[in-house]
Amino acid sequence: MNAMVLPRTSIWPRRLQRALLILVAVAFMLVFLLLPLAVVFTEALAKGVQTFMAAITLPEAWSSIRLTLLVAAMVVPLNVVFGVAAAWAMARFEFRGKALLGALIDLPFAVSPVIAGLIYVLLFGAQGWFGPWLDAHGIRIIFAVPGLVLASIFVTLPFVARELIPLMQAQGSEDEEAARVLGASGWQMFFRVTLPNIRWALLYGVLLCNARAMGEFGAVSVVSGHIRGLTTTMPLEVEMRYNEYDYAGAFAVASLLALLALLTLAIKSLLEWRYGEDLAAHAPGGR
Repeated sequence: MNAMVLPRTSIWPRRLQRALLILVAVAFMLVFLLLPLAVVFTEALAKGVQTFMAAITLPEAWSSIRLTLLVAAMVVPLNVVFGVAAAWAMARFEFRGKALLGALIDLPFAVSPVIAGLIYVLLFGAQGWFGPWLDAHGIRIIFAVPGLVLASIFVTLPFVARELIPLMQAQGSEDEEAARVLGASGWQMFFRVTLPNIRWALLYGVLLCNARAMGEFGAVSVVSGHIRGLTTTMPLEVEMRYNEYDYAGAFAVASLLALLALLTLAIKSLLEWRYGEDLAAHAPGGR
């Protein structure tokens, strides 16, 4: 009986498919990522370096830069605390309302940032639920830095938690249980076992949270009042200059915001290159 001869398949169609997919991916990145970034820097320097430097050295520009960094510096640590606590609860315990907690963590993904900002106005504004009481006690939230921080916290809430929850669920609790059996206290277990195992996912969450906090526009725009020099972050400063037909100034500030994003990406890439083996070791299934 003759052996069945299987048809030979050429490897060229596979190579062609792979080349086509790579070409599509590269073209997508060029059109939707690199080209807009190049346009921002080109327009920022279109009228010369002196015009660029004059635009970013204005007091309003420095005020927006300081405020953006201040808001990010306040938002990120608060989200780290909440994200670690929420991930610990979701990954290590079973309790009533667990599904509700997960839904609340994802809520900022479903709600428009503009609506989120409007909610804070309705709560803490002059005509809001708590507005008269806050005004009577001299506490200002809307059209002030606390409002910017609250709005930024809302839109960045899921990033740290959603990076940690899948990792902690995949890793399990064996290491922590072993530490408890060996006599470690709760804090010792967290800092010596849990934190080293989640530190890279935590770092990714921090980077994403920081990038979103610096670039948030919708929610911050509603609660800021657009008070130049006081409540305008860098995205708001870009919008205000663009609406005033100061295109060179708008693109100059936008280029600084882009540089902050690129710096965040560079730090992430550097850490991945420097600690690639540790990243693989602490990934789910890599132990």
